[in-house]
Amino acid sequence: MKHHNGSLEVITGSMFCGKTDELIRRLRRARIARQKVQVFKPLIDNRYAVEKVTSHAGSEFDAQPIVSAAEIPARLEKDVTVIAIDEAQFFDEEIIPIVQQLADQGLRVIVAGLDTDFRGEPFGPMPVLMAKAERVDKLHAICMKCGEAASRTQRLVNGKPAHYHDPVVIVGASELYEARCRQHHEVPKD
Repeated sequence: MKHHNGSLEVITGSMFCGKTDELIRRLRRARIARQKVQVFKPLIDNRYAVEKVTSHAGSEFDAQPIVSAAEIPARLEKDVTVIAIDEAQFFDEEIIPIVQQLADQGLRVIVAGLDTDFRGEPFGPMPVLMAKAERVDKLHAICMKCGEAASRTQRLVNGKPAHYHDPVVIVGASELYEARCRQHHEVPKD
């Protein structure tokens, strides 16, 4: 089934908020609706399985690992109607015109990724993708300190908050990161 209009949907929030679970939920619904789905993920995200998007809760969906968003147009299968990209924050700005072009061609494009890095700063292409999207869903996790809604990702190094000037990209899960609310998110700058 073809869509009448293309669109861009962005699912965002901190780590552990359910972004990939929501992405997988939408993909399963698209398949039920007999839409042809194709999923991409950055090769750098090798936490669980190389050829699957996998949530921290264990849900998974087949995906093609790619080094660069520029690979997406050449890898599109015939009659695909829904394109999903997980962990989009790991791609550079080249993803923006590619996603725009796919939506302009009538495809439903669903992008999931962190809106901010561990420092609380906008992460990669996500802010622009959010601005260009027809739909943006910002999900929240639970703060590991107080139990309130968490909108930040806290990186930990030996159990202590990472410093502001530490590298931005370090792929990991609960051994390196936890969800925090604004009040409990700490990023020492010294």
